[in-house]
Amino acid sequence: MSMAELSSKEFLSQLASKAPIPGGGGAAALGGAVGMALSNMVGNLTTGKKKYQDVEGEVLELLKKGDVVIRELLALIDADAEVFKPLAKAYSLPKATPEEAAIKAETIESCCKTACSVPMQIMRKACEGIAIHKRMGEIGTVMAVSDVGCGVAFLKAALISAQLNVIINLNSIKDEDYLAATRNEMDILMEQGTVDADDTLEIVMEKLTK
Repeated sequence: MSMAELSSKEFLSQLASKAPIPGGGGAAALGGAVGMALSNMVGNLTTGKKKYQDVEGEVLELLKKGDVVIRELLALIDADAEVFKPLAKAYSLPKATPEEAAIKAETIESCCKTACSVPMQIMRKACEGIAIHKRMGEIGTVMAVSDVGCGVAFLKAALISAQLNVIINLNSIKDEDYLAATRNEMDILMEQGTVDADDTLEIVMEKLTK
């Protein structure tokens, strides 16, 4: 069964157990999907309202984009579990001889690169979701603007959590070109996502405290 198809109780029970999956990456993806769903809730509460008819077309577009982000984040829960499996096996490889040690190091580095790919994708999706929240906070119904704030907080947490999962895998990689490219993109995503998330929270707080 897909991780995303587990009940909330089942997922949390497995997350809290000794089981290697799901882990931080899967939790980040799920948290991001929850956050994105909150923005979509606000969008659905906005559409059909006379007060917001001038922005209804844009809100509908945000809803479509949000649906895609939710689906992709849910798929990344299982993707994160899949890339962890070969990495776990790689750490168990023997290293009694120089040849075995070299093979083990090479295998671990290769698996770590693959393992980095999923949390990097979670970071990208989190940034997309945060940008959607920012606009929803600007044009969505004021009656549910607090939910935009809640949603963007989940996505900011997903962004940070995914970054941590990238970093722990980067620590076992020696390929300088790969490290430089990954760290550069990671820094860009963190900067943009954090700025947009904080801007969104400011928009929300301003509307809540008028």
